[in-house]
Amino acid sequence: MKNLKEQTDRLLSLFGFRESRAEYDEENKMVSIYISDDTVLEKQIPVLVNSFDKVLKLIAKKYDEGPISIDVNNHHREREKMIIELAKAAAKKAAMTKIDVPLPPMNSFERRLVHNEIAVRPDLKTESTGDGEGRRVVVKYIG
Repeated sequence: MKNLKEQTDRLLSLFGFRESRAEYDEENKMVSIYISDDTVLEKQIPVLVNSFDKVLKLIAKKYDEGPISIDVNNHHREREKMIIELAKAAAKKAAMTKIDVPLPPMNSFERRLVHNEIAVRPDLKTESTGDGEGRRVVVKYIG
């Protein structure tokens, strides 16, 4: 990850954020970027995550440093917590009402989080439906 570290640090300095730093978890191939700047609004974080994700994955590929995960200001970590809470709420609703509970469209990683969370429930099952950007998980009661 040496080349990725150098390029990430260089990239962050070029952006000119008031304060920024990157942390590297080599074991889990994770780059966590922290930005403290008044010009970066909370609603812009998902765009920053996607942008850094694309650029840093290209850099990692160029230097043959394998697949990596990117997070900015713990956006992914917070999103994961929210998705798991949503899955728990859908499970509770499906078990109580015995009707299918469709969740909002999600990317494949988020859908996998839901499937894993519901998999421990013998009275429920999950199914992904839809295509592309509209793909979602449906939590189903099976008794």
